[in-house]
Amino acid sequence: MSSSNPPRRRQFRFFERLRVRWAEIDAQHIVFNGHYLTYFDTAVGGYWRALALPYAATMAQLGGDLFVRKATLEYLDSARYDELLDVGVRCERIGNSSLTLHCAVFRGEDCLVHGELVHVFADPAARVSRPLPQALRELLQGYERQESMVQVRIGGWAELGGDAGPIRQQVFVDEQKIPAEMEWDAADEVCIHAVAYNRLGRPLGTGRLLEHVPGVAKIGRMAVASSVRGSRIGRELLEALIRTARERGEREVLLHAQLSAEGFYARQGFARRGPVFEEAGIQHVEMVRTI
Repeated sequence: MSSSNPPRRRQFRFFERLRVRWAEIDAQHIVFNGHYLTYFDTAVGGYWRALALPYAATMAQLGGDLFVRKATLEYLDSARYDELLDVGVRCERIGNSSLTLHCAVFRGEDCLVHGELVHVFADPAARVSRPLPQALRELLQGYERQESMVQVRIGGWAELGGDAGPIRQQVFVDEQKIPAEMEWDAADEVCIHAVAYNRLGRPLGTGRLLEHVPGVAKIGRMAVASSVRGSRIGRELLEALIRTARERGEREVLLHAQLSAEGFYARQGFARRGPVFEEAGIQHVEMVRTI
C-alpha cells in the first residue's frame, strides 16, 4: 500500500492502545524507527487475545508455531513522547502455510506508520513449514467477518464442573491465594454455571448464578484465564448469566465485586451499594443491576 493511499482506521477491527514512553524517542525527539516493530509485536499479542487464543497453549494444541518470515514498514509521519497511539492489526492474507498481518499505527485518524508481518506456520523443532491448520484459518477469517470468538455454555456442575473447576483453581486459589476450603462450597452442585469456550474448544472463563432471595439472583465465581483477560470474555459470561436470570423471572442481580473489577461491572450497568468489605482477604463491594 503506497503512502498516497494509507490505511484507514475503519479497515481494522482490532486496536491496541499504547502511550509513547521517554525511552522510545531518539535524538530527533521522535519515536526511533525500530520501535515501531515492537509496537506491531505488542499489538499482535493483543490480537491473539481478541481471538480468544492463549498463544503458547494454542500453538501447542495445533502442533506448530508461527515464525516471522518477513517484516516491512512504511513511515508516513512521526510519533512523539507521551502521545497516545492506536495500533491496528488485521489478517490480510492466508496462504497454504503462511499468513500476513497488516499493522498500522494511528494518532487519531492519521496513520503514522504501517506495514506487514508475514508469518509461516512450521514445526517448532525442525523449523520446517507445515500447512496452516484449517481451524486456525477459519478462526482468523471469522474474526475479520466480525464473528464472536467465544461460545458460552450454560449448565449444571455435573456438565461443566470439569472445565469450570480448573479455571477457578488457577485464578482464585493459585493466583489470588484464596484458601481452597473457601473456594469450593455446596452451592456448586445446585446453582447454574457458565463456561466460555474459544473456537478451538478451550475453556477460558467461568461464572455461576444462584438465587439470593426470591426475585434476586446472585452472580459469583467470575473468573477468566489471565492470558486472555481484556478480550470481552468476562463481558460475554456476564451477559449470558444475566440473560439466564431474566429468563428465570428474576428482577435484579447482585454480585460481590473485587475493588479491582468495580470499573468493569460499572461499565456493564451495575451500581455500587453499601460500603467496602473484606471477603477471603480481598476488598469487595456489593453491586446491583435491575434486569
